[in-house]
Amino acid sequence: ILDADKEGFLRSHRALTQTAGRAARNVNGKVIMYADTITESMQKTIDETTRRRTKQMKYNEEHHITPTQIHKDISSELIAAEDNSSLYTDTLRVHESASTEYKKGKKETVESLRKKMEAAAKRFEFVEAAMYRDEMFKLQEIERQNQSAD
Repeated sequence: ILDADKEGFLRSHRALTQTAGRAARNVNGKVIMYADTITESMQKTIDETTRRRTKQMKYNEEHHITPTQIHKDISSELIAAEDNSSLYTDTLRVHESASTEYKKGKKETVESLRKKMEAAAKRFEFVEAAMYRDEMFKLQEIERQNQSAD
């Protein structure tokens, strides 16, 4: 932490403690405070961090816990990325479907979107239902604008 001895919003006891806590979440994390003098905020942070570290080490020793770094399976992140891409594809599908139907008949399109939205909600596909709802609102807004222009 550069200029740790400068008092202010980001150098308060609470902010310094939060920064130190964030660094502590990493197995190899360390906090280095660069300062000319140790301020009251810095000292409080050092004291609080020492107290917490002592308490955690005691707990770990009593329960035979050795802190280790977690290892996430890469596949879970790939699945999340795949889910996002399928969401994008679903959104495009909804827009294309709605614009095609809109050309057929305005009222029928809005009603069709409403039914699809309700069906998706019954299947607990709330993201899909929200896409249908948003598309329905867009079409209704376009219709209002067209009516006001006439």
